[in-house]
Amino acid sequence: MLPLIQLQKVKKTYQMGDEIKVEALKGVDLLINKGEFVSIIGPSGSGKSTLMHIIGLLDKPTSGSVFLEEHDISVAKPNDLAVLRNTHIGFVFQSFNLLSRTSAVDNVSLPLLYAGVKHQERIDRAKKALEMVGLGERLHHFPSQLSGGQQQRVAIARALVTNPSLILADEPTGNLDSKSGEEIIEFFENLNKKGNTIVLVTHELEIAQRAKRTVLIKDGVIVSDTKNRK
Repeated sequence: MLPLIQLQKVKKTYQMGDEIKVEALKGVDLLINKGEFVSIIGPSGSGKSTLMHIIGLLDKPTSGSVFLEEHDISVAKPNDLAVLRNTHIGFVFQSFNLLSRTSAVDNVSLPLLYAGVKHQERIDRAKKALEMVGLGERLHHFPSQLSGGQQQRVAIARALVTNPSLILADEPTGNLDSKSGEEIIEFFENLNKKGNTIVLVTHELEIAQRAKRTVLIKDGVIVSDTKNRK
């Protein structure tokens, strides 16, 4: 396997007021290879959200190094980070983050718009992505016309449409009933079988254990990194 994400001695400190500093990450080392399905789990305040933001290029470490393939994120400029996020990472959030007055196909095509892809190609690729998640007949439905599970599948299609190196899912089943949540996890498992690299952030052990590998973070440090039985 080839490295996709590598963190070396990563620390992240937040300034709270004039004197209080909060050390969210305390020297984290983490290597994620291409084709892996990794879950990150930890209690509230453990540092998992900070870790997710750094892996997703939404934040930079206070110290230490972060590499996305050959790119050194630690020294990248904000504009470079934005381009890398759009071309290398597909995000799936707990709250779906769909535009309410925009159809499914137009929601999915948005990352391609930001990437400067021409209109017809955007639509064609968005349709294909929606067909991949089983929503080929819902192209022109608005989020309010879709169930929670269907909305999350639209969000997954949006994450896939740029052919990203990494799919980063933040509590993707958190707003879903158990049946819909199971369908979404099965979908991630199938995506991984096709070669997609997935990092799933959760606070639920049962969900975390569906990944092939689970990283447990607590008080800003990784306390275990284990392979799950499959």
